[in-house]
Amino acid sequence: MLIKETHKDVVTKADGKDGSMRIFLFHPTIPNYPNARFPGVVLFSEIYQVTGPVARFARQIAGQGYIVAAPSSYHEFTGPEPLAYDVPGTDAGNEYKIKKTLAGYDEDATLSIDYLLSLKTCNGRIGSTGMCLGGHLAFRCALDPRISAAVTYFATDLHSATLGAGMKDDSLARASEIKAELAMIHGTLDNHVPPEGRDLIRKTLREKGIIFSWYEVAGAQHAFIRDELSKGRYDPAITKICFEILLELFGRTLKLDLGAHDGVEQKIEDIC
Repeated sequence: MLIKETHKDVVTKADGKDGSMRIFLFHPTIPNYPNARFPGVVLFSEIYQVTGPVARFARQIAGQGYIVAAPSSYHEFTGPEPLAYDVPGTDAGNEYKIKKTLAGYDEDATLSIDYLLSLKTCNGRIGSTGMCLGGHLAFRCALDPRISAAVTYFATDLHSATLGAGMKDDSLARASEIKAELAMIHGTLDNHVPPEGRDLIRKTLREKGIIFSWYEVAGAQHAFIRDELSKGRYDPAITKICFEILLELFGRTLKLDLGAHDGVEQKIEDIC
């Protein structure tokens, strides 16, 4: 499927401060079908904003028939350009991550969903995804009832509740508000989200009654889907499998019109 790439600058007002955020748009197109409608996906980036790897990920999703909106998360502090994958870029990204307020993060998500829904080519069903910081933001975005599904890749700071200014977020504590189905992906060797942190997330989701799938890839480290300057951690074979997980969930929840849940509890037979 062909892709058209544009961007939209939207007004921000979080914390009483006027600003502007750029949303990068990756839109599928089918020649001779100008009225084709597609689901939308909000794609949140890692701490470096919308880099080459993030844009390539967006194109992969868009090429499967989804309108992808990727917001520039650090618009309060810098322009929409990506930060470099080097020490200064990493330091800046980590600094901005804990300077930005939760209200700012939440407004970014709301504006991105609003923008997708404003497009006449959107079918009205929205999902979220992201990696690293963006994995946490995709999870937090799912607190919005307009999100039908979310796929998170190695979501950082979710277990420690240390996102944003003050390093005291409530994302996991509010998990019971999530109505979307989740697919959460981690690597067993991810030192940013250690085993006890992953256990806490999984336990909390079970206790809150969230519908979710849980994947821990043996031997995978943090940032294993980043195909550029990943410091030897990129695993293309596992990345392909994880993308299929995303496509299955989004295809079932965003492309199909399932209607409302009938509320009937499924009874599982005790059979072999």
